[in-house]
Amino acid sequence: MSHIFETKKLVVRKLILSDLNKFHKMQSNLNVMKFVRGKAMTFDENEKELQSLIKKYDSEANDFWIYAIELKHTKEFVGTVALVKYGEEDEIGYRFMENFWGNGFGFEVVEGLLKYCKSVGFEKLVAFAAKKNIASTKILKKLNFKYVKDTYAEDLKLEERKFEFKL
Repeated sequence: MSHIFETKKLVVRKLILSDLNKFHKMQSNLNVMKFVRGKAMTFDENEKELQSLIKKYDSEANDFWIYAIELKHTKEFVGTVALVKYGEEDEIGYRFMENFWGNGFGFEVVEGLLKYCKSVGFEKLVAFAAKKNIASTKILKKLNFKYVKDTYAEDLKLEERKFEFKL
């Protein structure tokens, strides 16, 4: 089943190969990627990553779930949402194509992800937001994620804040 959950305006589903052009458009945008990887990704990198993410769906040992987010009414790809293991914790993440920023989709998809995770038995989720990523911090606070501590992402050379949500 490729459909994971839906919200009022969004559908979260498994990634498919035909997402490649939009996936690449999102991941080749430095504004989108600056807090994620610190650099824009090439087409070849994005194609390999998309193929790898799709293959992980069939692995019993998979602990790195990245899903597509699409608009419910048009089926247009608008971003991705992540549910991955971070040590012993379950971490969430999300990113959207820049032209879809400011529409409330981040709040909506995280709210939907919280409901989904609770329904399948998760007890606690964590999220990291770069200190400079004010929009993500606002989303997490508005959804009652609790601030845990400041951290430093060595790979990105960025100060981050860790948040948690008990389901």
